[in-house]
Amino acid sequence: MAQQAYMEETDNGGRGPERQGSRLRRLFDRLVSGWRGDPRIWRRGLIVAALAVLLALVMLLHSRIPNRIGNLGSLTETFLPWLGLMVPVLLILALVRKSVTALIAVVLPAVVWLNLFGGLLTDKTGSGGDLMVATHNVNADNPDPSGTARDVAASGADVLALEELTEGAVPTYEKALAGTYKYHSVQGTVGLWSKYPLSGVEPVDIKLGWTRAMRATVATPEGRIAVYVAHLPSVRVKMEAGFTARERDKSADALGEAIAHEPLERVVLLGDLNGTMNDRALNAVTAQMRSTQGAAGNGFGFSWPTSFPMARIDQILVRGVEPESSWALPETGSDHLPLAARVKVDTSS
Repeated sequence: MAQQAYMEETDNGGRGPERQGSRLRRLFDRLVSGWRGDPRIWRRGLIVAALAVLLALVMLLHSRIPNRIGNLGSLTETFLPWLGLMVPVLLILALVRKSVTALIAVVLPAVVWLNLFGGLLTDKTGSGGDLMVATHNVNADNPDPSGTARDVAASGADVLALEELTEGAVPTYEKALAGTYKYHSVQGTVGLWSKYPLSGVEPVDIKLGWTRAMRATVATPEGRIAVYVAHLPSVRVKMEAGFTARERDKSADALGEAIAHEPLERVVLLGDLNGTMNDRALNAVTAQMRSTQGAAGNGFGFSWPTSFPMARIDQILVRGVEPESSWALPETGSDHLPLAARVKVDTSS
């Protein structure tokens, strides 16, 4: 009687707990039970399928989206990774509609997204590097500049760039960083602090009428490198004008020209470029430099806004040096996250 009761309780012939594979098989059978023998599974969900194909085309051909109307192309490219969130939504709709056509179509944007951003999902962080650099837009309205300075100095960076410095806050940053960095220079609203000697310090004209970029030679133990610090103009999204970025685009071209004429082989660019690596408007810069995050980071490394980072508009770009690791530092009193990277200056070994 006990054996019979056990068999009735388990309902599987007394073979004990049901296998995980059997439960998954039954769940799968339940999902597709309404599909078998239904000739409309190929005709249903055509709208979902069309949306999936359209999404794939937008991601695949984003560089062809014109900027003539509200800089729509640059706006799309700024938030391009987030389009991947549409893939699971379309997948659910395809399952609800019980449409094989839609399911097949959803594969297209999934493959395109993985081709564009799949490499960022892997951890490429190394343990080497002979120089640590960091950059931070400290925010002109930062309520605690002294605390922000201490936080970024505690990161251990050998070279530190700060952007959006106000005239009134500069002495506070200089005082807070003096114990860590022997050398520094402030040019306009950007500054560079270094543990190693600086020379050839000069402002860089990015066609704004005031100084928001600079260049310096840093004499590291492994050799001289040119370090650029830049804060490109902000972009705005306005209902009547779309994604307004004309000043940013003009400044990006000027910055790219300055870097192209840099005589030193080893170059590091630190700053807030107000644009992502996908944004075509930054091609004058990004075409000749590598992102440390893309080459040696883990994930997307979004830096703005601090409350919910959605885009990496702060950048560490290099040429002639080898990225080893790249990461975001803990938040400070700014609306941007500070970024850091370790690079190998001596690439001969």
